[in-house]
Amino acid sequence: MANIFLKLALLVIILFSVSSFSVKSTTILTDQLALLALKDSIVHNPGNVLTTNWSASFPVCNWFGVSCGSKHRRVTALNLTGLQLEGTLPPHLGNLSFLSLLSLRDNRFHGRLPVQLSNLQRLEYMHFGNNSFSGEIPSWLGSLTELRRLFLYYNNFEGSIPTSLGYLPKLVELSLYENRLSGSIPSSVFNISSLQIIDLGNNMLTGSIPSVPLDLTSLEFINFNSNNLTGHIPMDMFDRLPNLEELYLSVNMLSGRIPDSLFKCRKLQSLFLSLNQLEGNLPVEIGNLSMLQSFSIAQNHFQGEIPEQIVNLTLLRELDCSHNNFTGTIPQQIGNLKNLEYLSLGVNNLVGPIPPAIFNTSTLTVISLLLNQLSGRLPSNTGLWLPNLQELYLGTNQLVGPFPMSISNASQLTLLEMSHNFFSGSIPGSLGNLRNLKKLNLEVNNLTSLGMGFFSSLTNCRDLEDIDVGRNPLAPGTLPGLVGNLSNSLQRFSAARCNIRGSIPSEFGNLSSLIGIKLDENELTEMIPDTIGGLKELQSLSLSDNKLEGPIPSELCHLNKLSFLVLTNNKLSRTIPTCLGNVVSLRQLLLGSNMFSSSIPSTLTGLNGLLILNLSSNSLDGTLPIDIGKWKVVTSMDFSNNQFSGELPNGIVDLKDLTYFSSSNNRITGSIPDSFGDLLSLESLDLSRNILSGEIPKALEKLGFLKYFNVSFNRLQGEIPDGGSFGNYSMESFKGNGALCGAAQLRVPSCKTKPQRDSKARTKLIAYVAVSIVSTILVVALIIIIFRKDSMIQTRTLATFGYMAPEYGLEGIVSTKGDVYSFGILTMETIMKKKPTDEMFSEEMSLRSLVKETLPSMLNQVGDTNLLSTTGRKHLAANKCALSVLQVALECSVEMANERPDMKKVVTKLEKIKVNLLSDIETV
Repeated sequence: MANIFLKLALLVIILFSVSSFSVKSTTILTDQLALLALKDSIVHNPGNVLTTNWSASFPVCNWFGVSCGSKHRRVTALNLTGLQLEGTLPPHLGNLSFLSLLSLRDNRFHGRLPVQLSNLQRLEYMHFGNNSFSGEIPSWLGSLTELRRLFLYYNNFEGSIPTSLGYLPKLVELSLYENRLSGSIPSSVFNISSLQIIDLGNNMLTGSIPSVPLDLTSLEFINFNSNNLTGHIPMDMFDRLPNLEELYLSVNMLSGRIPDSLFKCRKLQSLFLSLNQLEGNLPVEIGNLSMLQSFSIAQNHFQGEIPEQIVNLTLLRELDCSHNNFTGTIPQQIGNLKNLEYLSLGVNNLVGPIPPAIFNTSTLTVISLLLNQLSGRLPSNTGLWLPNLQELYLGTNQLVGPFPMSISNASQLTLLEMSHNFFSGSIPGSLGNLRNLKKLNLEVNNLTSLGMGFFSSLTNCRDLEDIDVGRNPLAPGTLPGLVGNLSNSLQRFSAARCNIRGSIPSEFGNLSSLIGIKLDENELTEMIPDTIGGLKELQSLSLSDNKLEGPIPSELCHLNKLSFLVLTNNKLSRTIPTCLGNVVSLRQLLLGSNMFSSSIPSTLTGLNGLLILNLSSNSLDGTLPIDIGKWKVVTSMDFSNNQFSGELPNGIVDLKDLTYFSSSNNRITGSIPDSFGDLLSLESLDLSRNILSGEIPKALEKLGFLKYFNVSFNRLQGEIPDGGSFGNYSMESFKGNGALCGAAQLRVPSCKTKPQRDSKARTKLIAYVAVSIVSTILVVALIIIIFRKDSMIQTRTLATFGYMAPEYGLEGIVSTKGDVYSFGILTMETIMKKKPTDEMFSEEMSLRSLVKETLPSMLNQVGDTNLLSTTGRKHLAANKCALSVLQVALECSVEMANERPDMKKVVTKLEKIKVNLLSDIETV
C-alpha cells in the first residue's frame, strides 16, 4: 500500500514538473512571438538594429531594448526610444502580460493604438511621444490601473480626451500636448490625487478650465497653453493647489481678472498668462510670489500702474508685461532684480524716464521698452555694465539727448533698435566694436554723421543684416563707396531722407545678399547704377523723390525676385524698358512723375501678379493696353497726367479686385463702359479732364464702396445717376460737362421732360438754325475782307488770348493771316459751343486739337446738341454742314501763317457749304 502511495506521489510530482515546464516555455515563446510580430510590422529600420539582434538564435531577454524580470524571466520592459523606426503596432503586444514599461518615443510609428494593449495590466510607464499615431485616444487606457506615467505628446490624436483617464488612481504624469485634441478638459483629471504633472498644451481644446474639487497637494505643473479655452479662471482653483510650481495658460481666450487665490501659491516659479483677454490691475500681491522666476502677462488688457511690489521677486529671470495698457512710470527699483535676464515692458503707455539702474543689471540679455511714452535721456554709461546684453529695443518713445557713445561696450549686442525718438548728436564711429551686431535701426531721429564715417566702422560688423538710418539729417554729402564693403550678409539698407547727395555708389553691387534698398527723399543725381542689376536676391528697390536721370537700366530686368520697384518723382526719361515685362515677380511698379515717353510696353501686361501700377505724370501716349484685363489681381492703377488717347479698354471689367483707377488729364475718348458697374471693389474712380462722351452709366450705382468719383471736364451728357454712392458727391465731380442734368445741389440743369415738337416743325427749326449759323459765319468773313483789303497790311496791337495766332507771340504783329487764324477759332467756338479760354484747355489740349481729334467720329457727342440732334436724312444734312465748316476752320487755324487760305477763298468755300445745305434740306 505504501508503495502505491509513493508511486502516486512521484507521478503527481512528475506531472506537476512537466506541466510547470510546459507553461513556462509557452509563456517565453509568447513574448518572443509578440516581439517578432512587432519586428515584422516595422517597414523602416534605419540602423538595422532589430534585423540583426532580434532573432530566435538569441535569448529574448538579451534582445536590444528588452528587459526581463529576474524571477519569472518574462519581458518586463521594452524600450526602443529614438531609433527612427517606422511602422504600426501589432495586437500581439498585448500578450506581453508582465510588461511594466513600454517606450517607443521619438520614432515614426503611425496608425491607431491596438485595443489588445488594454491587457497590459502591469503597465506603469507608457511613452509613445513624438510619433505619428492617429485616431482618438482610446478610453480603455482608463483600465490600466497601475499606470503612473502616460506620454502621448507630439502625435496626431484627435477627438476628445476620454473621461476614463480620470480613473487612473496612481497616475503621476499625463502628457498629451501637440496633438489635435478638441472638446473640453474633462473635470475628472482633477480627481487624481497622485497627479503631479498635466500637460495638454498646443491642442484645440475649448470650454472653460474645470474647477478643482479636492486638494491636489502633489500637483506641481499645469500646461494648458495654446488652446481655445474661454471664460474666467476659477476663482478658488489655487486654494487647492498649494504646491503648484509652474502654470502655463498662454494663448487662449481667457477673460476676467487674475484670481486672488493664485497669489497663495508661494512655491510658484513660472507663471505664463500671455495672449489672452485678461483685464484689471496687476494686484500688489504679486510680490508674495517670492519664488517666481518667469512671469509673462503680455498681450492682454491689463491696466493701471505696474506695482512696486514686483521688485520683491528677487529670483525673477524673465519679466514680460508688454502689449497691455499699463500707465505710470517704471518702478525705480526694478534694476535691483539682479537675476533678471529678460525685461519686456513695450507697447504700453508708460511715461517718465527709464530707471538708470536697469542699465546696471549685468545679467540682462534683452531690454524691450519700445512703443511707450518714455522720456528723458539715457545714462551716459549705457552699455558699460551690460556685458550680456544681446537685444535693446527703445524705439518709438520720446527719448532725447545725445546718442550714448558707451553703447559700443555692450559687446554681445546683436540688435539695436532706437528709432522714432529725438536722439541728437553724432552717430559714434565706435559702433564697429559691436562685432556681433545684426540689426541696426536708428531711423527718425536727429542724428548726424560727419562724412557719414560711421559706415566705415560698420564694415567691421561682419554679421550685419539690416541697417536703417532713414529720416535723420546725417550731413549733406555723398554716400561713400565703402558701403560696398559692408557685410556680405547685409539684406536691407535704408537711408531715406538723409540729405544724401551725388550718385548712388556702384559698389552696392558687391552686397550680393541684399533684399531691399531704400534711398527715397534724398538729393541723389545721375543715373541708377547698372551694377544693381547683379543683386540676384533683391526684392525691393525704392529710390523715389530724388533727381535721378537717364533711362531705367535694362540690367534691372535680370532681378527675378524683384517685387517692389519704386522710382516715382525723379527725372528718369526715355521709354519704359520692354524687358520689365519679364520680371514676373513684380507686385508694385511705381514710375509716376518722371519724363518717360512713348507708349506702355505691351509686355507689361505679362506681369500677372501686379498689385499696384503707377505711370502718372509722364509723357506717355498711345492707348491704354487693350489686354489690360491680364492684370487680374491689380488693386490700384494710375495713368493720370499723360497723353493717352483712344477709348477705355473693355478688359477693365476683368479687374475684380480693383479699388483705385485714375486716367484723369489725358485725351481718352468714347463713353464710360457700363461694365465699370461690375467693379464692385472700386473705391476711387477719376476720369476727369478727358474727352469722354455719352452718359454716366446708371450701372455705377452698384459700386457700394465708391468713395471718390470725378468725371469733371469731359463731354458727358444726360442725367446724373442719383442712386448708390452718387448722393454723396458734390458738383466738383461733374463740373465742366455742359450737357449734364440732375439734382439741384449739383448745380446742373434739371432733367425735366421737354414737350415734343412736330417732326416737320423740328426739321424746319434745325434747318433754320443751320442756315443761320453758316450765314453768320459768312457775314463775319466778309467783314474781315472789307476791313483787310490789303493782305500785307500790318499794324501793332495785342490780340485777345486764345484767339491770337502763334506768330503774335513774337512782336505782337497783326496781319490778315492772323485774322484768318482768329476767324477759324471763332468758327470752332460757334459750332462747338466751347471757348478757347475754357478751364478744360491747357498746354496739352486746345480747342483746335479737340476739334482735330474728334472731327471724324465724335462730332455728335461734342457738338451743339440743339444743332445735331435730328434724325434720318435731316440729321445727315446738318452733320455734313457742321463737319464742312469745321474743316474750313481747321484750315484757317494751322500754325504756319503761309499755309492759311486768304479770306476770299474762305468765303467761296462757305458759300458752297451753304448752297449744299439748302439743297440737302429741300430734297428731304
